[in-house]
Amino acid sequence: MPDSSHVSASGTTCALHVSDEVRALAPGFGYLAVEAHGLTNGPSDEAGSALLDEATRRLAERLDGRAPQDDPHLAAWRAAYTAFGSKPSRTRNSAEALARRALADGGLPRINRLVDLYNALSVAHLLPVGGEDLDRIQGGMRLVRATGDEPFATAAGGAEVIEHPEAGEVVWCDEEGVTCRRWNWRQGVRTRLTEDSVSALFLLERMAPLPLDALTAAGAELAEALHKACPEARIEIGEIWSQ
Repeated sequence: MPDSSHVSASGTTCALHVSDEVRALAPGFGYLAVEAHGLTNGPSDEAGSALLDEATRRLAERLDGRAPQDDPHLAAWRAAYTAFGSKPSRTRNSAEALARRALADGGLPRINRLVDLYNALSVAHLLPVGGEDLDRIQGGMRLVRATGDEPFATAAGGAEVIEHPEAGEVVWCDEEGVTCRRWNWRQGVRTRLTEDSVSALFLLERMAPLPLDALTAAGAELAEALHKACPEARIEIGEIWSQ
C-alpha cells in the first residue's frame, strides 16, 4: 500500500456539483474524486505499458468471452446515455470505448505516463475514469445538462477548435466551459493532462448496479499506482458521492 504520509482521505479541494437534472436522469450515478499534487508526468514508458497490458488481461478474464457492452455496469451506462438522447453505440462511454480498443488488434494507445495509468485502471475495472489538470480548471466543476451554448475546446486537423454540446447533453464543465462532453465520452484539450502537468483531478464514475465498494477499491488502486509512479506526490481521496 502507499505510504500513508503521502495519501490522505481528508477530501479533495476542487468543488464538484451534480445538478438536480442529472440526479433525476440517473439516480444510480456516483463518483469518487482523487486529487494528486506534486506529480511528475512524462512520455509513455515501459511501466505504463506493462500496466496497460495487465489491464487488458484482467479485462479479458472479467468478460470471459462476452462483449464489453454486455457487462451489467456498461449496460447501465448505455441506458444513461440513451436517457439524455445520445446513441450509445455511436458515442460510447469512455470505459466501453477503451475496453473495445483493448480487445482489438491494435490494443490500447500510449499517451503519457499519467493518462496511461488511469486508462489502465479504467480498463481493469470497466469504470469510466477521467483525468483533469487541476491548474487548468477554472473554479469548481459541475455535471449538468447543457444549454447548447457552452464552449468546448477540442482538436480537429491538428488545430484547436471550439464546438458546442447539444442541448440537454450531460456535460462536465467549469467556469470557462465544457471540460468533457456526453458525460465521459470526449475530454476537451484545455484541461487534459499533458507531460507538463503536476497536479491532477481524477474522477471515477459508476452507475448502479456496480457496488460502491468496487468504487472504493478502484480509488485505492489508483492512489497506489500514482504513489508508485510519483513517490513524492501528495494524494487525497475524497468521499464517494452517490444518491
